[in-house]
Formats: sequence, C-alpha cells, structure tokens
Amino acid sequence: MISLDDIDRRLLIELQNEGRITNVELAHRVGLTAPPCLRRVRSLEEAGVIQGYHADLDASRLGFTITVFALVSLKSQAEEALRAFEDHMRGLPEVRECHMLNGEIDFILKIVSRDLQSFQEFLTSKLTPAPNVDSVKTSLTIRTAKSVPGVPLEQP
Repeated sequence: MISLDDIDRRLLIELQNEGRITNVELAHRVGLTAPPCLRRVRSLEEAGVIQGYHADLDASRLGFTITVFALVSLKSQAEEALRAFEDHMRGLPEVRECHMLNGEIDFILKIVSRDLQSFQEFLTSKLTPAPNVDSVKTSLTIRTAKSVPGVPLEQP
C-alpha cells in the first residue's frame, strides 16, 4: 500500500470525480501551482495508483439494454484452470467485470448485452460451453440504485 498525504488524497478525489479536469484547475482545487500538481499526478500514475482515465458511458443509450450478473462454478479450482477461465473471460467483450470469489461460487461476472435474445445466445454459445465451466446461475438487473467507480477516499 502506498502512503498518501492530504494533497495526494485530494488530487485523487478530484480526479476520481472528474477525470477530464485540466491540470491548472486541478492544481487550483488542491492549492498547488500547476508544475508540482502535474509532478504529483505523474508520480501517482507511475506508482500504479492511477491506472487510467475512462469515459463513463450510458450503456442503454448505446443499445446495451441488459445487464446480467452470472455466478459461475468451475469443475476444477486448480490454478491452471482458474487462469484459463480468466483468460477466456478477458476475450469476451460482453463480460465487463470478472471477479474470483471464495466460497461455493468461483466467479461473478458482470455482463452487458443488447437484449435478452442476444444475452441468451451469449450464454449458450460462449459462457456455458467455456472450458471447465460446471454451472452458471444468472440474475438480470432490474435497476441500478448505485454505481460509483473507484474507492471512497473522503475522510469521515
């Protein structure tokens, strides 16, 4: 874990809230001048704390009307089998998140699809026949009450 001072934390809060902020505006918000602000941001990037910058897209406006969470159990939990499944999931653009879990379920996936028929085709042709898959249980998202990227850096 990297040690952050108050300015680093404020930089990260601002960037997490508004990734397209200019360096000049960012520096103003955290009480720095532009050059040291840029040095600090670059240092956070090089340390791997900041891993990238992304646009937050509205999936439904782009035609992806279905979000599904899939609970996947594998036949084998050997490290080679786990890695093979993860590699396979990386190659499926519909799979937006893939998390290995402990307990009865091996993985939870977040999947987006254009419609129910497209999802069913994905499920039957790409997910359930994937190597080492034993079972898949799916739940269709009805609505999302909260979706916040990043981590809670604000101090209580």
